[in-house]
Amino acid sequence: MAEKKNILTYEGLKALEDELQDLKVNRRKEVAVKIKEAREQGDLSENAEYDAAKDEQRDIELRIEEIDNILKNAEVVVEEDVDVNVINIGCKVKLKDIEFDEEMEYKIVGSTEADVLKNKISNESPVGVALIGSKVGDIIDVETPTGEMIKYEILEIQKSAAM
Repeated sequence: MAEKKNILTYEGLKALEDELQDLKVNRRKEVAVKIKEAREQGDLSENAEYDAAKDEQRDIELRIEEIDNILKNAEVVVEEDVDVNVINIGCKVKLKDIEFDEEMEYKIVGSTEADVLKNKISNESPVGVALIGSKVGDIIDVETPTGEMIKYEILEIQKSAAM
């Protein structure tokens, strides 16, 4: 079975590359110093600082491996080439919640980059799935995980500037 492609915007790719660099160059050194200092305290069997540093080291190595796997299977969306006539990954979309008459803006990104606090929603989320392929003026129905239906009107599609 082929591994799933990790769809990333250039911004997301750059953020992961920067995080990977920081983990490999800075964080590994920091935790090595913590482990060395904890070892110098003597008995490791009851040394909480040593255990915490080893746990941190394990977490760093797991994250490095996770990022390596994401980048190995990355497919980067060239946001400048995005067609603003139809919603796709890399678009910034302005929606109107019809029931509450509220407007909101989202950037459609791959699942790896999704961050609802930064208004970045995954193309695999219920809203993302409903939006992909839609056009300005369309009204879409989104089923929430609780089974409730929400109607959105698509007001605007833009090329995504960094949000």
